[in-house]
Amino acid sequence: MSATTQAANDPAMPKLFLPGETLGAGAGVSWVSEGWDLFKKSPVMWIVMFLVVAVIAVVLAFIPFLGQLAFQIITPVIAGGFVMACWSVENGGELEFEHLFAGFKRNFKSLAIVGVIYLVASLVIMVIMFLPVGLSIIPVLFTAGGDADAAAIALGTMGVGFAISALIALGLGVMLAAAYWFAPALVIMHGLSPIDAMKASFFASFRNFIPFLVYGIVLCLLLIPVMLTLGLGILVWVPVAIASSYRAYRQIFTEE
Repeated sequence: MSATTQAANDPAMPKLFLPGETLGAGAGVSWVSEGWDLFKKSPVMWIVMFLVVAVIAVVLAFIPFLGQLAFQIITPVIAGGFVMACWSVENGGELEFEHLFAGFKRNFKSLAIVGVIYLVASLVIMVIMFLPVGLSIIPVLFTAGGDADAAAIALGTMGVGFAISALIALGLGVMLAAAYWFAPALVIMHGLSPIDAMKASFFASFRNFIPFLVYGIVLCLLLIPVMLTLGLGILVWVPVAIASSYRAYRQIFTEE
């Protein structure tokens, strides 16, 4: 075990092992089933906590621009709270409403920085996606009142440019999601710096591409009963997804 890993280990927390395990495809299914087990222990409180976060998101959305930015920044802080909640329930404790705000009390600054990094990276990806389109509109404007063939060629070029930039943005988005996925857990549970946490999350996510693929398929299939319940099933689906993400972190990064 490296000195960095040892320094990150809190005696009260599970031992951290970097760079993490590489698991088989079946792990993706076990994450969901174990997430369901965590949910079943306190279903009402899980739903209450999810609804509170949803209300916070809606309220902040009414604050033009700044509200949405603020929610993006505090999202990993709230995610850290859910991680602590799962840790408590997993170890025989109660799921308490206070767990939701644990990230504001433990490693808050680092969690917020993760949110800032994610926000800035998301904005950069959006620029990469739409800037080529904006630039390609210029020749269309110049040919709008002239040669129809030239205008058609310009429009075609714009379409190709958008498709290419969209694919690039998609790839970058997947990479950003991989870097973010486990970062809140690694920060709040082990005190890793934002950059170290996101690097560890990035590499672990790609090493576990197959179980993540299975995991994503299972979660997508579980959206079917959500639709059959006219959307009410989302009250269960989201908490189970959160708890299953925690179980993925535990299996990949910690000693069970």
